[in-house]
Amino acid sequence: MINPDYVELCSEVKAAHRISNGSAGARTIADIVTGKGIPLSRYRASKFMKKLGLVSCQLPKHAYKKATQEHIEVANKLDRQFAVTEPNQVWCGDVTYIWAGTRWAYLAVVIDLFARKPVGWAMSLSPDTNLTSKALSMAFEARGKPENIMFHSDQGSHYTSLKFRQLLWRYQIEQSMSRRGNCWDNSPMERFFRSLKTEWVPSIGYESFSQAQRSITQYITGYYSEIRPHQYNGGLTPNESERLFWNDSKTVANFT
Repeated sequence: MINPDYVELCSEVKAAHRISNGSAGARTIADIVTGKGIPLSRYRASKFMKKLGLVSCQLPKHAYKKATQEHIEVANKLDRQFAVTEPNQVWCGDVTYIWAGTRWAYLAVVIDLFARKPVGWAMSLSPDTNLTSKALSMAFEARGKPENIMFHSDQGSHYTSLKFRQLLWRYQIEQSMSRRGNCWDNSPMERFFRSLKTEWVPSIGYESFSQAQRSITQYITGYYSEIRPHQYNGGLTPNESERLFWNDSKTVANFT
């Protein structure tokens, strides 16, 4: 006789693997299924994956080179203090490239370090200051124009330009920059782009710029922020982690 619980677990494991575009490993699948109220350990998830022939498409980690040179005008004020206590304290930004049709497209993203939640993004065919400015402006507007924020990035010209620094000044955002050539100084952004490319972006890229925009927006707002469990958040999604923070804040405010 077929065990209905076993059939249900098989279905949920396959669904979790499918919704991740084949990227989820045993840990992530276990967290997604458990989050639906069906307890599943990482060990059992691994066994189910083997039985169902499911394999994660994520690539192994690679080493980054190190350097010590800071920007001549903007210091590394963040200094790898990536653990913050509430949203809108520190944002990080970076730019990566995505193949779209017959040429490279460029994606700028801003994430809030509290829950590793993407809060602003923009795509363009040019990796210039207009691109990074659009991503920052989206974050600033979407987060309700918060105050006392630090923005950290690498030393790319799209972040060191006068136009971008004037935008930071207008928003009253403090600027911090990684040391030259040191990816670990902005590792949360490196991890985000690595997840995007290994979990979501097709290995041959996208057929068009518009297709890339739609797919990446779906990843950012849907899978990454709403569904994908994060180890940093204790297995919670970025949206859930922030929601719990704001609920706790309201409770404390009402109590006092």
